[in-house]
Amino acid sequence: MSASKRSAEILAEFRPDGDAQIHGVTLDGTLVWFARTDEILAFDPETATVVRRLSIPGAYAGTAFDGEHLYQLARGEVLVIRPADGRIVRRFPSPAPGNDSGMAWADGHLWIGHYGGAQILKVDAETGDVVKTLRSDRFVTGVSWVDGALFHGVSGDGMPCEIRRVASDGTVEETIEVPVPSISGMEGAGDGTFWCGGEKGALRLVRGKRERVPDPAR
Repeated sequence: MSASKRSAEILAEFRPDGDAQIHGVTLDGTLVWFARTDEILAFDPETATVVRRLSIPGAYAGTAFDGEHLYQLARGEVLVIRPADGRIVRRFPSPAPGNDSGMAWADGHLWIGHYGGAQILKVDAETGDVVKTLRSDRFVTGVSWVDGALFHGVSGDGMPCEIRRVASDGTVEETIEVPVPSISGMEGAGDGTFWCGGEKGALRLVRGKRERVPDPAR
């Protein structure tokens, strides 16, 4: 069975704090957190302002949130961070140092993108052990769990950027083509929208267009 396909619309676009590349993106229910080289910033979409900054050297890739702590890929490690003050409470080696990309948390596990390897690695969030590997046919960027479904971004290979929903074995079930130059970090908001990091400091809110249902009366 082939994957369903649709296109996306860009609902909003921000450049919250200059044009530096955005890496990981996650949500805490109110704020959009994003990583940018040596810091993690909290962005309030209601006021379109950055409301908090955490100094995290080497925060070059994915960001995730488990309801209490932030997780950040930085310098070949996964850092577990207290969002109130940026204190690192725990750390362990990344399973793909130097090639890791997106990251999501779900049910005690981290799902970490392996960019060059075109993979998503399921990692025990306590031990750091890889317990499952999903394979893709494109470079994996942002990763997100939304209402029990795994999504990831693809970008950087000269083909259109996409958000993909995949099955438990990595099979692509749906693709949403996003008309942007790049997708770095990505996180679903649970209402059909996704926050996507991009080039030159862009932070975008996108949504897959609703498919039209044929009118049986016609």
